[in-house]
Amino acid sequence: MTKADLRPVDANDRERLLAWRNSPQVAAFMYSDHLIGREEHDRWFDGLAANSRRRDWIILLDDRPVGLTSLVDIDLVQGRGTIARYIAEESARGRGVGGFAEFKIADHAFGALGLRKLWSEVLATNRAALASHLSSGFQQEALLRAHVVKQGQPVDVIGLGLLAEDWRGGRPSIRRRLLAKGFSEVALDRPL
Repeated sequence: MTKADLRPVDANDRERLLAWRNSPQVAAFMYSDHLIGREEHDRWFDGLAANSRRRDWIILLDDRPVGLTSLVDIDLVQGRGTIARYIAEESARGRGVGGFAEFKIADHAFGALGLRKLWSEVLATNRAALASHLSSGFQQEALLRAHVVKQGQPVDVIGLGLLAEDWRGGRPSIRRRLLAKGFSEVALDRPL
């Protein structure tokens, strides 16, 4: 059995998130390349709790923090939000944890929050994230050509969307796939 869960970001995560975000494995797939300094990070971290347009969770695997997943740009009037995540710990990659986190966030977004659409943007070079989103029911909606510059070179960004009705239709098969990977029913179905 794969023991995974999400928990809200708390004050004890401050240092961990700075280290993760500055790690080469995570930074390679972010929009910016610069090393994030203490002041910039503290400003961002200190603003999390007061920002009603975002929610952030630590991804846990075997009770160990392994990554971050977020729902940002939450717009309850338009009924949409943007999902983002990274798996920072190498030992957790390739184990379906990203798909588990996406499942939990989609359930929360389309259930408790009542959103009608989720959006995500992925660097075209991040094939693992693209495949994960597509396997969770997202559809490619945009190709943003030369949208960001990474290490001095323009990189395309792929925009992906997931509608609530598509989630409802695809959720049972996605849930079955995650159960087959060893994630528990309790962990999948427990509300955030």
